[in-house]
Amino acid sequence: MNRVLVANRGEIALRIIRACHEEGVEAVAVYSEADRLSPHVKAADAAVEIGPAPASESYLSVERLLEAARRTGADAVHPGYGFLAEQAHFAEAAQRAGLAFIGPPASAIRAMGEKTEARRRMAKAGVPIVPGTTEPLPDVEAALRAADEIGFPVLLKAAAGGGGKGMRVAATAGEVRKGFVQAASEARSAFGDEAIYLEKLVERPRHVEIQVLADRFGNTIHLGERECSVQRRHQKLIEESPSTAVDLDLRLRMGEAAVKAAQAVGYLSAGTVEFLLDPAGKFYFLEMNTRLQVEHPITEMVYGVDIVREQLRIAAGEPMTCPNRPMRPRGHAIECRITAEDPFANFLPATGRIDYLHTPSGPGVRWDAGVETGSEIQLYYDSLLGKLITWGETRERAIRRMRRALDELVVVGVPTSQPFHRRVMDEAGFLSGAYDIGYLERVGGELLSPEPSEEELQQIAVAAALAEDEARSAMVPLVENDKAGPSESPWLRVARLRGLR
Repeated sequence: MNRVLVANRGEIALRIIRACHEEGVEAVAVYSEADRLSPHVKAADAAVEIGPAPASESYLSVERLLEAARRTGADAVHPGYGFLAEQAHFAEAAQRAGLAFIGPPASAIRAMGEKTEARRRMAKAGVPIVPGTTEPLPDVEAALRAADEIGFPVLLKAAAGGGGKGMRVAATAGEVRKGFVQAASEARSAFGDEAIYLEKLVERPRHVEIQVLADRFGNTIHLGERECSVQRRHQKLIEESPSTAVDLDLRLRMGEAAVKAAQAVGYLSAGTVEFLLDPAGKFYFLEMNTRLQVEHPITEMVYGVDIVREQLRIAAGEPMTCPNRPMRPRGHAIECRITAEDPFANFLPATGRIDYLHTPSGPGVRWDAGVETGSEIQLYYDSLLGKLITWGETRERAIRRMRRALDELVVVGVPTSQPFHRRVMDEAGFLSGAYDIGYLERVGGELLSPEPSEEELQQIAVAAALAEDEARSAMVPLVENDKAGPSESPWLRVARLRGLR
């Protein structure tokens, strides 16, 4: 493997390019007209424009990607995440073109991409699955019969789904009827497939996933778990590793199940097996992401493994550098996804120019991003700007570092999710570690209330100053030898009251 085409953009493209360079491999970037000046384009050894800004005409065009590989003499392709990363037809097309696909076989992508097929395979392999159907439901009446048999509440899910699309909760027969039609319609629009299946709703679960790696020498290992329960509408916002709900015994059992899942479909490369973990400690297979995950850095931080490097080695036919045995996590890592969204306006996506960007640094801090000062943020792509990751010897230290890093991060020009993350780092439920996927629904009112405007802050400060003057005028004069120190300034008092000091 001498030259890798990176079939993606943004932070993950830059992450892959860096890994290629560390391995002595050249990297080819692709870019749309909108991404001409993006950091990943500048970092690559060669770059090819592949079309207009809309992803359907550029990053999702198999033909244009393969033509870029041919023109630049690439001998491998890395899909990153999103776009074509979990499309079996892209893996097959790359292989037909004589390219090494840096990911799993197309057969594994296809098996895990169809949710009911994946459930059947997992059940056969002895991996726990949520009680429910293993075949698509032919109609609403079949859904009602399944719900009666399993017991309410239930979850209607798109067989070809992901990201929360084509999903409805139903607590009554009437909600099953309504939800079935809505889920099927949404699935048809999002995935071109209206097939729906049904599961028992696991109440107040955690979303815990296991990182796996598999090479061509029969080695399949896991790298522990990631806690991904801070979500909004099934989209992850904050992840951490290890999970506060997983002890050594549970980690070994979940890891063993994840390895079985990967082996059941002949998996190669890096992948993630996602589980629901209920309050009693029972876990159930949710799905497998047959690609590199957005949140892979926290696993790298606590296990000391460069997952992208391992992907490159595996695709080149080399063995993993990781030992073929369970590894123990070292310390704790947290990732905050910094997006171009206004968290105080229902996470409304934002566009504009980043006029100034200052990134945090220092011990235990990592910033993976695909933007810089001057970058134009447009609505064509995902709103992710970068990922802020911190590591510490303990969870408390990792949180303290994240607070510090979030305070250091400065993004001028577009609103970001940064202030939301800063509030989470002080929220009691998160600090306790006793949270689940309903966390944001319960505490969102507090975390997502708008910040005071500059005018409001000035009014607060003036009111505090007046109150201070009144208090001082009412005080008994100090005696000459009183050793009391100076009183607290009104500005410091306001800051303390707002939780800034």
